[in-house]
Amino acid sequence: MKSGSAILVLLICLPLALYADSNDTVAIKTFREYPDATAIPGVKKVKNIIMMIGDGMGFNQVTAARMAAFGRGVGLAMDRMEETGQSITLSLDSSLITDSAAGATSLASGIKTLNGRIGEDAGGKRVRTIADLARKRGKSTGVVASCDVTHATPACFASHVKSRANAWEIARQMADEPLDVLLGGGYQYFLPGSHPESARDDELDLIARMRKRGATVTMDPAEFRELEPDKIKTLVGLFSPGHQKPAAQRKVSLKEMTKTALEVLNRNPEGFFLMVEASQIDWAGHANDFKYNVAETLDFDETIAMVLKFVQDDGETLLIVTADHETGGLSINKASEEESSVTGGWTTGSHTANPVPIFAHGPNSHAFGRVLHNHQIPQLAVQGWGVKNFADFAYGK
Repeated sequence: MKSGSAILVLLICLPLALYADSNDTVAIKTFREYPDATAIPGVKKVKNIIMMIGDGMGFNQVTAARMAAFGRGVGLAMDRMEETGQSITLSLDSSLITDSAAGATSLASGIKTLNGRIGEDAGGKRVRTIADLARKRGKSTGVVASCDVTHATPACFASHVKSRANAWEIARQMADEPLDVLLGGGYQYFLPGSHPESARDDELDLIARMRKRGATVTMDPAEFRELEPDKIKTLVGLFSPGHQKPAAQRKVSLKEMTKTALEVLNRNPEGFFLMVEASQIDWAGHANDFKYNVAETLDFDETIAMVLKFVQDDGETLLIVTADHETGGLSINKASEEESSVTGGWTTGSHTANPVPIFAHGPNSHAFGRVLHNHQIPQLAVQGWGVKNFADFAYGK
């Protein structure tokens, strides 16, 4: 009798399950073209470009942080920026959903590519970056991240490899890359294999190599805080063997690293390019850890507030805040002012195709207040440097 009932329930539910599966899937046409950005009418000259990337930060990550910090109010630094748009993050993978490597390559080089690629197109050709363009213009360049600097997003602005997993080669290229500032974690990939904290199996001493080319290199937070940025030409700070800890436990905060980076880079009268990544918003999304997610987003916004003041005082800097993709499919399910709480829910532990925000402030910021593909963001940004076709530059044409 029990087995008969179970079979009856299964027979009743099976058509419903099949219907739900069929109803939840729709056919899509093949994506064939990802158009380049059009020219900005009346483009204004830009001296500096700062790109800040909240890895995994979708619109709801921003909403959750806003609600947690300010209740009903509009009070994040991101809310005070002049323009808000949205970025379509789809990669060239058949899954369409991007990883950080393809997403960051689009933001660094203005092209679409396959997942896993660092600074390479879908055919494996190396593409030049916005940092390369900055150097060609005589500008300084910097990369700051709250993770290991060989991780996908920072790597895309200073290296070129077929697989994001090749941290040894990424570190070697970063050591040889003429970055003026490199701050984050990951010194295990820069130490020779005989060092007890090294993750290499060769004897390349990339710390020594960077010092040989004139860089001030530190792995000591106390020493870092005692440095005089106005006397430093090239600065490398690596504050953990691998990834740095979450915001509340971090030895050197994202805000501290970014402030020092600005002080070093802004000495160049020709200007600079700086990329800052808040890496761990993504990790919190993968873990479906709502409190961690909100804390990392608020930490990122605190850094943005400091940068935004610099931009407002400077008047010649374009600031872009965006994300490489959304992680976790976050939703805001419940909020209570009486209980002083906001509750989130997740649809996945992976990346999604959800669009992500673009916030922009400074010269030409009006060009970003719309729907864009991620690769169009740097294409628009560099128009303030007089470059009409960034894709041509990326391919060395």
